[in-house]
Amino acid sequence: MIWSKIFPLAISAIFINNFILSRFLGLCPYLGVSKKFDSALGMGMAVIFVMTLSSSITWILDIYILKALNISYLQTIVFILTIATLVQFVEMAIQKTAPALYNALGVYLPLLTTNCAVLGVTKLNIEVLNYNFLDSTLHGLFAGVGFTLVLLLMAGIRERLERAEIPPSMVGMPIALITAGCMALAFFGFSGM
Repeated sequence: MIWSKIFPLAISAIFINNFILSRFLGLCPYLGVSKKFDSALGMGMAVIFVMTLSSSITWILDIYILKALNISYLQTIVFILTIATLVQFVEMAIQKTAPALYNALGVYLPLLTTNCAVLGVTKLNIEVLNYNFLDSTLHGLFAGVGFTLVLLLMAGIRERLERAEIPPSMVGMPIALITAGCMALAFFGFSGM
């Protein structure tokens, strides 16, 4: 019974309502970190971790503190502080365990704090979708997986484009934006029009 609910949630968050390609959230790391596959994978894992934990923690904070004390107007501030704390833990862990990845991610790792995709999934879970704790956590996990999938696909394409013959006026960001548009069109097909 529970699998009949989890599978559609996963398909929806990963393919149909992908935060990058259908909601256009998180474009900064999508275009900035997707130059190399290794750094894209590291960023993707960090996003999965932060999205999953922030979805569950912010749901608990919203239900048991903000709504209980009738201070829901502080929701965005509390959510950003929660996300910032989680990002700091991720940043410290990556810096200690994988210094090369930490250097490769550069400024994009701390910018995960203000990544609109992470904040978007937490706000969407509570305000729009009205998910319970388990659904919020799973939606955060699957949204992170979808984010990572698109990031890895873009990194693979951009690595191949480095070796391709491209007109000089299209090298760099122009071809990346065209590729992103083509990927968005391809993922749009999952929605069934």
